[in-house]
Amino acid sequence: MTDELLLVGARVVDPLNAYDDQRDIGIRDGVIVDPATLRDPERLHLQGKVVAPGFIDLHVHLRYPGQTHKEDIRSGTAAAAAGGFTTVLAMPNTVPTVDNPTVLADVLRKAAADGAVHVLQAGALTVGRQGEAVTDIAGLKAAGAPVVTDDGSTPQLAGVMRQAMIAAAAAGIAVIDHCEDCSLARPGVMHDGAVARELGLPGQPRSAEEVIVARDIILAAETGCRLHLQHLSSAGSVAMLRLAQQHGLPVTGEACPHHLFLTDEACRTFGVNAKMAPPLREEADRQALIDGLRDGTLCAIATDHAPHSADEKAAGWTKAPFGIIGLEAAVPLCFSELYNKGVLTLPQLIALFTVGPRKVLGLPVGSLELGATADVTILDLDAKHSISVESFASRSRNCPYDGWQCRGKVVGTLVGSSR
Repeated sequence: MTDELLLVGARVVDPLNAYDDQRDIGIRDGVIVDPATLRDPERLHLQGKVVAPGFIDLHVHLRYPGQTHKEDIRSGTAAAAAGGFTTVLAMPNTVPTVDNPTVLADVLRKAAADGAVHVLQAGALTVGRQGEAVTDIAGLKAAGAPVVTDDGSTPQLAGVMRQAMIAAAAAGIAVIDHCEDCSLARPGVMHDGAVARELGLPGQPRSAEEVIVARDIILAAETGCRLHLQHLSSAGSVAMLRLAQQHGLPVTGEACPHHLFLTDEACRTFGVNAKMAPPLREEADRQALIDGLRDGTLCAIATDHAPHSADEKAAGWTKAPFGIIGLEAAVPLCFSELYNKGVLTLPQLIALFTVGPRKVLGLPVGSLELGATADVTILDLDAKHSISVESFASRSRNCPYDGWQCRGKVVGTLVGSSR
């Protein structure tokens, strides 16, 4: 295969550089170059398609090490590539926890060997994710962790989170947080509302999330730590984040497709495949999240790809683990529901998968400027298709979207010089 490639005839949308027009893109040795400098490139004709910077998923669970019956780096990154993502940020709630440079180095070695896309590995915020002793955050950053988080949980003691934020600020690294007050959330398995009462299931109130959102914003203001709030689900959380940003605080947030396109009513239809953490909430919350995307309060859409085995999900509402897979469904769902229905413009939507994640990570990713790594997502905005969970590259099948009709499809990804 030639080391030169020319992408011909596509509409190129690069929100970071405010570019939206037809142009050719040159690639040499996995780097974006001026097409005029190419000597004898292979040509990839993309008339009628959209070329965008490679999409970034800020929130995935690859289950390596220790839980590879659910997913592994090979299958998870294959799912990411199929879903249009060229970079993923893996969460550290593994066995053992990625809470020290040795485990982090093992994951990065495995990712370099088996990964179909770039794998960034978050470091844990506290040792063993127990919420007690803060990890060596500076050491984790030096070993390659771009952010720290206890995703799946958060320190329940404000003093521990404050200590972690002070250390993270000193190290120049962001804290990303799963906002859940366990004293309010447990033993809830879905949103605390009318549907939970009708189904006879224990509920989680919005306050379980919102109390921690408020705490984290206050601590970010005090410590100067960059803070990113994961998978927000409630209107109150979006409102607090918006207010914090209006006051100039270094706080960002993300939304997940399941919170954007489903409500707690889905629990009636999909059963445990609608069991999320945080839970699916009500229509007013869903609309608030969409408003947060529109006005820029939420800077990213992330999948929270959470693979679980069929046996685990078969344990029923009270025992089954939280979460669904999303890497291969997220982009077509978002293009169907947000772009093709006129909720967001094309540059707005692409920015949520590129510019926003880049801001959180603080890394030179998510653009098509000359000299950038040639990470590219190729889209057909009009392609109509049906989501088929059985065809997914993921090892797991815990997903409520099987059979959903979509308009908008990923037709290819380039990861450096690989296709």
